Amino acid sequence: MAVTMAEISKLRQMTGAGMMDCKKALTEAENDMDKAIEILRKKGQAVAAKREDRNAAEGCVLGQSVGEYAAVVALNCETDFVAKNAGFVGLTKSILAAAVEAKAKSIEDVKGLEINGQKIADLIVEESGKTGEKMELGAFEYVEAPATIAYNHFGNKLATLVAFNKAGIAEQVYKNVAMQVAAMNPLAVDECNVSEEVKEKEIAVAIEKTKAEQVQKAVDAALKKAGINPAHVDSEDHMESNKAKGWLTEEDVVKAKEIIATVSAEKAANLPEAMIQNIAKGRLGKFLKEVCLLNQDDVTSEDKKSVRETLKAIDPELNVVSFKRVNLNVD
Repeated sequence: MAVTMAEISKLRQMTGAGMMDCKKALTEAENDMDKAIEILRKKGQAVAAKREDRNAAEGCVLGQSVGEYAAVVALNCETDFVAKNAGFVGLTKSILAAAVEAKAKSIEDVKGLEINGQKIADLIVEESGKTGEKMELGAFEYVEAPATIAYNHFGNKLATLVAFNKAGIAEQVYKNVAMQVAAMNPLAVDECNVSEEVKEKEIAVAIEKTKAEQVQKAVDAALKKAGINPAHVDSEDHMESNKAKGWLTEEDVVKAKEIIATVSAEKAANLPEAMIQNIAKGRLGKFLKEVCLLNQDDVTSEDKKSVRETLKAIDPELNVVSFKRVNLNVD
């Protein structure tokens, strides 16, 4: 029996598969709609298995907030073309809605949820069959608090969630903080949320950087005193190229190397520890201002208030409990 256009259209509406895929499935199933649906599902599984080792770096990221709960999901695919497809974006929205309704707590919870009687994990495999691309639920995050907000950045590649300790504040206030998280990519809410391990690592880096700078200053001063431009001898390659250009003589190179070796050793052995520690602590403070949400300059403030100061001016009790940020692009 020939497959009719009406049957093809019906199967396409039921599955979202392409016209030719629907026609082939109906032909193979001898016009049995249930069998055709199963054929399309198996095709999706085959495509998913075949493309398992492919890189799914594109996709759609969406967040949603409902009262005291907010979630964000990232559905990944291989190409931006598929990521912008209405069916793909629609599936992402459906997955997010199911996660929010169930107040899911993990990515495995989300995969096990059902939409119209079908598990989300299976729906993703089916969508993979329709597009011919690898697809996966790449990320899931959630927050819970008396007030929550979700912000979806233009292009559906970045979304943020922020949880607050107090409800009843103007929504724009909450949204501004969510946009701050999107724009400034903080590491933690405040200093208390930055681990001691991270702080110790930053202090160690700051100490080594400060020591290197102090040594370099001494070396540069000694080179200038000897009549040698420090920029001409800051590497072996520069020494050779500048000698070839006639900017340095062989004697200059020998003299520069001797100064660099001698002054570096002497300065490194006599660095004032207290000064180094103070400079390093200052650098740690700058780091914490940059990576802690409440310490950051508020991007919406014209007078350079911190996010903390902006919130306290609105309500002294208002504070950020937590935040999440999912970004498909490299920060």
